[in-house]
Amino acid sequence: MVFFRHRCGKIRLRSAYVDAALTVSVSELARTTPRHFSSSSSISPASGAVSSDDAAAAQRAQKDNSDWNSDGHSRFRRTDCGESGGLNAIGSVRDSGSEQEQDFGSVNVDEESEDEENVDNEEGDGSEDDSFPAGWGPFKNSSEGRYVDQRAEGMEGEYRHPLVRETCRLIQLHSTWDPKLESKLRHLLRSLKPRQVCAVLRSQQDERVALRFFYWADRQWRYRHDPIVYSTMLEILSKTKLCQGARRVLTIMGRRGIKRPPEVFRCVMLSYSRAGKVRDALRILTLMQKAGVDPDLSVCNTVIKVLIENERLEKAFKFMERMQIVGMMPDVITYNCLIKGLCDVHRVQDAVELIDMMPAKDCSPDKISYYTVMDFLCKDKRIQEVKDMMEKMVRYSKLVVDQVTYNHLIHVLSKHGHGDEALEFSRESERMGFRIDTVRASAIVHSFCKVGKMDKAKELVQEMFAKGCIPDVVTYTAVINGFCRVGKVDQAQKLLQQMYRHGLKPNTVTYTALLTGLCRNGNSLEAKKMIDVSEENWWVPNAITYGAVMHGLRRENKLSEACDVAREMMKKGFLPTPVDINLLLQSLCHEGRVDEAKKFMEECLNKGCAINVVNFTTVIHGFCRRDKLEAALSLLEDMYLSNKHPDVFTYTTLIDSLAKKGRIEEATELAVNMLKRGLLPTAATYRTVIHRYCELGRVEELLLLLEKMLLRQKCRTAYNQVIEKLCIFGNLEAAQNLLGKVLRTASKEDANTCHVLMQSYMSGGFALSAYIVACRMFRRNLIPDSKLCERLSKRLATEGKKEEADKLMLLFVERGCAVAQS
Repeated sequence: MVFFRHRCGKIRLRSAYVDAALTVSVSELARTTPRHFSSSSSISPASGAVSSDDAAAAQRAQKDNSDWNSDGHSRFRRTDCGESGGLNAIGSVRDSGSEQEQDFGSVNVDEESEDEENVDNEEGDGSEDDSFPAGWGPFKNSSEGRYVDQRAEGMEGEYRHPLVRETCRLIQLHSTWDPKLESKLRHLLRSLKPRQVCAVLRSQQDERVALRFFYWADRQWRYRHDPIVYSTMLEILSKTKLCQGARRVLTIMGRRGIKRPPEVFRCVMLSYSRAGKVRDALRILTLMQKAGVDPDLSVCNTVIKVLIENERLEKAFKFMERMQIVGMMPDVITYNCLIKGLCDVHRVQDAVELIDMMPAKDCSPDKISYYTVMDFLCKDKRIQEVKDMMEKMVRYSKLVVDQVTYNHLIHVLSKHGHGDEALEFSRESERMGFRIDTVRASAIVHSFCKVGKMDKAKELVQEMFAKGCIPDVVTYTAVINGFCRVGKVDQAQKLLQQMYRHGLKPNTVTYTALLTGLCRNGNSLEAKKMIDVSEENWWVPNAITYGAVMHGLRRENKLSEACDVAREMMKKGFLPTPVDINLLLQSLCHEGRVDEAKKFMEECLNKGCAINVVNFTTVIHGFCRRDKLEAALSLLEDMYLSNKHPDVFTYTTLIDSLAKKGRIEEATELAVNMLKRGLLPTAATYRTVIHRYCELGRVEELLLLLEKMLLRQKCRTAYNQVIEKLCIFGNLEAAQNLLGKVLRTASKEDANTCHVLMQSYMSGGFALSAYIVACRMFRRNLIPDSKLCERLSKRLATEGKKEEADKLMLLFVERGCAVAQS
């Protein structure tokens, strides 16, 4: 049975017996006629043609099931990213909206309706095996399907093109989009060449904005993306986790008849891998099979890389074996990925054996192969084995141990804190005739400074001078920071002056290290003076510099000066973080300067700092500690006016302070208001409410409030806490009445609560009441504490209640308790 299907300009012929499809698209028919309008067209429409373009665009948008508003400005139907973003060939594995694509201006920029179709037809059924599809044989040797890099050299010039810069400027205004700006951008789009469109995409700092522009441009009339634009977009997405967008771009290419080289599939695979969707990434191979594209060696290497990065080393080796079976021989990149995977799981010896086996496979190891193993050996300080690998590299692989090799080893050893071993390799390289350079020496100096070996670091700096290798700013900064960390700030200041004598200009990092050392030594005022004269010394403090001095003054309890530094910091355009602000607020409140803390917080809020609910809660807590409840409640209202909604900790602080002052009605009203706002009480909230209400003996109000709180957030030990607090405050009758709520669960916590009540009864001289509690515990299959019951039995016998004492012991005997029997 044969039937026809027509959808979005495509005619598909399907047969129930023949698994084939013939697709005739509008884009294919357009290739047979002259292309008057393309992405590289330089024809600029006249002013009178703009309206006709908009009208034609409206007609095309209606054809694409798009919506239009009353002013003629296009608003395309929004499609959720999770509808077609996953790989349907893998069953139920789909993305769950990890990419929330937003409007590009007033236009939604998802792909056309024809691209929203389910992709099962293109992918087929996925295999569970993380390897090549079972039906694939040897790869073709023809050049068909191979990726040809269409990016011409000299792309740097395109970024500076006026059209590219103006387009990027308009894209940045997407938050204030209107029809006029869209029309202008549409006009620019038709004048852009494909390479310039690529430059626009690469110029976007946010890849999601680039993707939205790509979708928006693809919907415009008289414009179609060039294949190089698709490849560029996929290359950009391959460096992100936007796997759904990459999958959609790949789908659009297939449905428009654009040739898809292996490279574009590799980009999608990398995007899925970055998003943590390993199975989706590997099933791109199945998608390539359905598309009739043979993977090249770079795709296979990417598969191995994905497997290794996701800790599937054994499958990576199986995949390499499968490569060889189908006729694709691994290269040195393939082996290097496997070597890296073996080293990651600490199988360094297996990695060495793999290197030794490579020549037999007609693949000689390169320096990266040896460097990978030597890096892990250096990390574990296995110096002799590193030297053995260097000897192998020369003897068997005929590779030269040059200065790059020594520099690499020195940097790795220095990075892991093995400065002495790094210095030994540096000496060896000098004996072989390689000169010491500043970068290598700075790495060793920094390694010594990190562990506090300042004598060796200083000695190495002097040695650099003697050998004609003048230390640079980085070297001096490392030594200055090292001296400051060990408390020798005077030595750091001498080095700073020495830098000036040698013609080196300290930078912001150098001064920040010195100022941090001064603040640690209690000389924060001196550090503040250095900031004040920074312009005279031709350096500019940054946010880290101001923060170090501000917290140094705070630790020295110079809070006014610390606030002044924060104000100067905001004046220079550096906004302190909410954590920095909160530390200052806590210090001010601790000193009783709550009004100053409130004023400082308001200043930060007016300057645009990200004041959050924690900052408000800190000041509210300060007011509550000073018994200024009216000011605290007023600040709570200010939070709502500032659109900073209080959290459960804010309410708990106020409830505790109100109840402490006996204002139970207000505390109850505040707690109910907290529950109405959807805030769930925490364990601290329960402890606070129970303590304050039991302290005042307001048991009935407490029980009513607890019922409302427990409906919103369960707390299994709430009534246990109530009974224990009532026992502490001597309200034993109310505690006895609540015992039934505790004995419903018969847990260990319930037994402890009963013990507290029994001890309270015994301390008050009510041994019979304690006996009743013990009997109720036995009826709930809870065994009371044997020592406590022995004391209770003696107390009962002393008070003449011998029958109850004997019965209590008999209950222990019936439960088989040996201590009670004796």
